[in-house]
Amino acid sequence: MTTTRTIGTRQEWLAARLQLVAQEKELTRRSDELARQRQALPWVRVDKNYRFETEQGSATLAELFGGRSQLMVYHFMFGPDYTAGCPSCSGIADGFDGIAVHLANHDVTLTAVSRAPLETLLAYRRRMGWSFPWASSGSSDFNADFNVAFTAAQRRDGGIEYNYRREPAMPVAAPDQCASNGAGCSKEQSPVQFIAAQTGTDAATFTRDRPGMSTFVREGDAIYHVYSTYARGLDGLWGMYQWLDRAPLGRNEQGIWWRRHDEYAS
Repeated sequence: MTTTRTIGTRQEWLAARLQLVAQEKELTRRSDELARQRQALPWVRVDKNYRFETEQGSATLAELFGGRSQLMVYHFMFGPDYTAGCPSCSGIADGFDGIAVHLANHDVTLTAVSRAPLETLLAYRRRMGWSFPWASSGSSDFNADFNVAFTAAQRRDGGIEYNYRREPAMPVAAPDQCASNGAGCSKEQSPVQFIAAQTGTDAATFTRDRPGMSTFVREGDAIYHVYSTYARGLDGLWGMYQWLDRAPLGRNEQGIWWRRHDEYAS
């Protein structure tokens, strides 16, 4: 991507910057208003008895709150057939440890939830050097009910509703022969196939899990679902993009450039 560049004087820069300041302030005010609208959404009571596997043993949704009144769940793409977590979700999760302690001291628990077995999740967490809570929902309907996990039949028949829209049916494709080869594969790959290969799967298996974030609140014994967002709605949680949007060349992307933090060349 080419970024338009001009050379100017300090006075010209200041004039342009002041115009941009006005627009940034308007965006901030709009963002504040959207936050108020999120908080004004109706609360929907959660009556299903979801079970999770955690480091402390089997847990209910209420127990994931950790004694706090609010719970924020990051739906981390790590399906039961993955050999490693989604690299994009991993980039977002790199910021969790630093922020989770602040949230915990503001009555909010942050946890990741995925369908992969707990021992697989914890092994990957150790590899990444993270410490935030991570629960396996593999034995429950939690991911399916919050529209981040789908069956092969849903994918085939057009039964996937993700990011508040229904996706068209996807034809059954031959297995992706590059799934085990990663970046060194010689086959022409789509971005989804490329990322799927980094998780040790093919595109069809990889896309049965999707990323998202959901929030819950507890009042007494009652738990309510308040908010969920998906896809580009997660941009604000991906710390590196907030920095790149302020960098001289912006995101400046050509294909899938990011990697897990332990995969960049030193």
